[in-house]
Amino acid sequence: MKHVLPIMLALALEGAEPDAAQLNHMASRFARAELKADTAGLSSGDQRALVKLIEAARVVNSIYLDQMWNGNHALLAKLRADTSPLGKARLRYFWLNKGPWSELDDHAAFLAGVPHKKLPGANFYPPDMTKAEFEAWASKEATGFFTVITRDGGGHLAAVPYSKAYAKDLALCATLLQEAAALTENATLKKFLTLRAAAFLSDDYYASDVAWMDLDAPLDVTIGPYETYTDELFGYKAAFEAYVNVRDDQETSKLQFFANHLQEIEDNLPIDPKHRNPKIGATAPIRVVNEVFAAGDGSHGVQTAAYNLPNDERVVQEKGSKRVMLKNVQEAKFHSTLEPIARRMLAPSEQADLSFDAFFTHILAHELTHGIGPQRITVAGRDTTPRQEIKELYSAIEEAKADVCGLFMLQHLYDRGQLPRGPDTERRLYTTFLASAFRTLRFGLKEAHGRGMALQFNYLMDKGAFATGPGGTFRVDSGKIKSAVRALAGELLTIEATGDYAGAKRLLEHYAVLRPEIQRAFDKLKDIPTDIEPVYVTAEAIAPAREKP
Repeated sequence: MKHVLPIMLALALEGAEPDAAQLNHMASRFARAELKADTAGLSSGDQRALVKLIEAARVVNSIYLDQMWNGNHALLAKLRADTSPLGKARLRYFWLNKGPWSELDDHAAFLAGVPHKKLPGANFYPPDMTKAEFEAWASKEATGFFTVITRDGGGHLAAVPYSKAYAKDLALCATLLQEAAALTENATLKKFLTLRAAAFLSDDYYASDVAWMDLDAPLDVTIGPYETYTDELFGYKAAFEAYVNVRDDQETSKLQFFANHLQEIEDNLPIDPKHRNPKIGATAPIRVVNEVFAAGDGSHGVQTAAYNLPNDERVVQEKGSKRVMLKNVQEAKFHSTLEPIARRMLAPSEQADLSFDAFFTHILAHELTHGIGPQRITVAGRDTTPRQEIKELYSAIEEAKADVCGLFMLQHLYDRGQLPRGPDTERRLYTTFLASAFRTLRFGLKEAHGRGMALQFNYLMDKGAFATGPGGTFRVDSGKIKSAVRALAGELLTIEATGDYAGAKRLLEHYAVLRPEIQRAFDKLKDIPTDIEPVYVTAEAIAPAREKP
């Protein structure tokens, strides 16, 4: 983004690489945060299984490095061999980004001898392949989540299943999951790990996704190919990620209330009723957890605070989707980034309304509303999905939709007295969302959440829902925010319901930009960390890494 690009642009013009001081400055945008989780309550079997799961997650890091770029492993070995201060700075920043491109600098390279920018298709497609070539050739298999596109001996495009493309790592990962399954006493965890190990070798993830939806265990584990953000060419290919978590039973029990109201929210979405789902997935479980270790697509650049999975529409239709809230990650983000941002960007009269409870609740609502709205749609007589129709624009549209529909959902529950509403509740919700908007905008317009937030921020400014205050600060206009949120939710939901690629493009081109007021805000936030750099204290104590990043 523009507030951090000058260093990179100057270096590019000079043909130089950042030195150790510059790299350390770039890395300082991620505040080191120790992530701890209480494992004392785990059974002896689960404590031993936890070691295997952390080891399996480290293998996922290896797979993701390969998915990001085919030169990553060789580069990582070279960086590890350099123990000078510059070498250590390069290695740290490489590991933060899981590659040689700085995510906070529009994926610009910070090392020599690599492509100037991250390839839009990452390592999922041949680097010389054009979108037109792929679209003229593509079969249903080729657009699926679990294949890598390569060229055969004759130079023609070919689809290679993940089980073959990453055979060695997946075999090791499957073995570790099987060992963990043998150690745990929990039947649902045992079933998921066994089925997921088999899926790594067969590329058929359906049964293990269903088992993951049914997972009810103190060890809450997510591992496999899920999100498609790394594929910026089409948004088709799933990147490997892993989260090894310990469930927070006390917090989880409080949140089932929201799951029980999802169908009601679906029935009241601000969209033509014909696009509403008359029966969303059954139980839509919610888990609040503390993260022990994350890997792959789950741990690079801006860290995940919550996730909503799976992405297989068949499973979502049948079972709903599960929301996992990473409480210790959210607390680290709130204290390291949002509190100092609020002191700079909120009008003095608004600063007292910043609330971790509001921040946590909206992230929950965001994850919940990923699972409602259009899932299966019909376009020109074809049964399809919003993701397939909106292609590379889908991620940004969907993230914006989840944000504003999360606000819509909470307001709906407040208005009907189904959530307790004090005199300051709504004001705290919208004010905390406004402060958090600046946190998300700093992720960059190349990142789906950042691009989606730019769309929202500029739209709400144009509607007068956000307004400028004294000294370049911002405030919420309580008389306009609710109607503006509803209007934007309706536009985004309609785009998804109709598979309107052109409409998504128009909306993003107009709103997902850095306007002067955002740029001025960034100038005031340069010394505040953008996100966190997790230090996995508990994981390292339980299962020390053989090779440090």
